[in-house]
Amino acid sequence: MARFTRAELEAFRDAVVPDLLGPGLRLLFVGINPGLWTAATQTHFAHPANRFYPALLRAGIIERRIDPAAGMTDDDRAHLIARGIGITNLVHRATARADELTPAELREGGLALTALVERTRPRVVAVAGITAYRQAFGLRTATAGRQPAGLAGSELWVVPNPSGLNAHHTIETLAAAYAEPARAAGVLGPVGG
Repeated sequence: MARFTRAELEAFRDAVVPDLLGPGLRLLFVGINPGLWTAATQTHFAHPANRFYPALLRAGIIERRIDPAAGMTDDDRAHLIARGIGITNLVHRATARADELTPAELREGGLALTALVERTRPRVVAVAGITAYRQAFGLRTATAGRQPAGLAGSELWVVPNPSGLNAHHTIETLAAAYAEPARAAGVLGPVGG
C-alpha cells in the first residue's frame, strides 16, 4: 500500500480523477467527490479505510479482490468495465473532506451527472451518499434506496457512502445495499437465483 505524508496529500487538493467508463455500462456508481488519497492514486474510493471494494466483493458485484490504496491496476479497471461497472463523482475536484464542497458545487454536479447519464445510458445509477444526493438534486426529503423518478432514463438508487467516516454501516450492510442496484442493472442475478 502506498504511504503519503499529509503534505504530499495536500498537494493533490483540487486535482481531478478521471471517470471509469466503458462500453456496455450497466451500473454507474457515483461518489461525492475524490478524497486526497483518491487523487494521489488516481483511483476512485482509494482511501485505505474506504469499504467500497470490499463491499463490492462481498456482494459478488466483482469477482476478485481489488486493493485500490496503492492505485488500481489496468487489470482492475478492465475487470470493472467487463462487469459493466463505471465510477464517477458528483463533484470532480479533490478535497480532504466532502463537507468542504459548496451547495452550488453539488448542484452543478447534479446537472453534470444528468448530462453524463444522458450520454452513457447506464441501466442503473447508484449515488453513494444521501446528504450529497439531496443537495445535488434539491430533494431535501429523499430517502435511501430506489428513487421514484429515474435519472435521464436510467433507474436511480441512493446507497450508503462507503467512507470509513460513515460509522452507521459495515462491509456487510454496504454489500447488501450495493447488491440491490446491481441486481436491477443485471450485474447480479436475482436473490436465490
